[in-house]
Amino acid sequence: MEGMIDASDMPPGNDKIEAMARAAIAELPEAFRAEAEKVVLRVEDFASDGMLNDLEIPDPFALTGLYEGVPLTEKSVLDQAIQPDVIWLFRRAILDEWVERGDVGLSALVAHVFLHELAHHFGWSDTDIAAIDEWWA
Repeated sequence: MEGMIDASDMPPGNDKIEAMARAAIAELPEAFRAEAEKVVLRVEDFASDGMLNDLEIPDPFALTGLYEGVPLTEKSVLDQAIQPDVIWLFRRAILDEWVERGDVGLSALVAHVFLHELAHHFGWSDTDIAAIDEWWA
């Protein structure tokens, strides 16, 4: 029918973005996959105002992902975890970047954002990541 919206024309929802990230986890070598599976994965449309304020980011479309937690390089077996480590993926910001780029698949972009945040879990800084990852250059 004319004027009807086809479901395939709709942008993927949070569950689809999460499935793409979980597919990226499944492709990791076992040592990294085991550690990645311990991190909670959350998908929201945008970062919360509190997250954006803490990071001094005025535009919610500028933040595609965030790692919240204590990097493995800073953890001690004596530490009591107060809350789990979390990797946040922000669907609307990811979709916006995907459309702007126009040169990568959505699954590849989701995997890349997830792996960037996972690198923070392993103790890498943005500078460390940029030194080996030309995607972010």
